Amino acid sequence: MENYMILCAASAYTEKFYINPEFSNLPESIIQELQIACVLYTADVGGELTMAFDEEGVLVLEASHKEDDFLYDEIGSVLKIKEIQKNKKELFESLEMFYEMFVKSEYLADESSILTD
Repeated sequence: MENYMILCAASAYTEKFYINPEFSNLPESIIQELQIACVLYTADVGGELTMAFDEEGVLVLEASHKEDDFLYDEIGSVLKIKEIQKNKKELFESLEMFYEMFVKSEYLADESSILTD
């Protein structure tokens, strides 16, 4: 996920949820919805789930697991990600719009000010 901006992640191994501080200004209800989706994924499938924005601003869900995690359900992982994408489609589209308008434009403005200094 190099060159991606992480939105949030959850791990079955540490039993923790992480939200990128860059997105702390999101409404609490949206953060909770993301947390529920990530934690339910890791509880059902195991491993870790990361939600991040790619270079085009598309929200990408990526699953990973430890090599020696024999309880991790790879088939279930693919199905669960598709289910999350389907059920959270409107939320993800809104987050992509938020990212494009506020986060990405802020970084582009910062980069252009560095170039003109």
